[in-house]
Amino acid sequence: QVQWVESGGGLVQPGGSLRLSCTASGIIVRLNNMGWYRQAPGKQRELVASITAFSNTNDPDSVKGRFTISRDNTKNTVYLQLNSLIPEDTAVYYCNTVPASASGWGQGTQVTVSS
Repeated sequence: QVQWVESGGGLVQPGGSLRLSCTASGIIVRLNNMGWYRQAPGKQRELVASITAFSNTNDPDSVKGRFTISRDNTKNTVYLQLNSLIPEDTAVYYCNTVPASASGWGQGTQVTVSS
């Protein structure tokens, strides 16, 4: 059974930074396409960054140049560096495979951008 444990969220002022971590069990992240997703109140969950098994990364225009996904194979952990945060980035952030695994989601980590 795949399990995800996300951490690193918090309250940050606009322009600030955070680093999110996601430790996986039951799956080897380096062998899979991995992604960070977010869900804001009243909105659908969206993919905000992905990294392939070959370490190619991709992200949507809304976060391009601000978010960076990376992976530590020795820790079976995926990271998301968030820079230049804006209030519209406020959401619960999750990690999962791309496409998302049918085994479900972790609890996520809350990111709140507010002055």
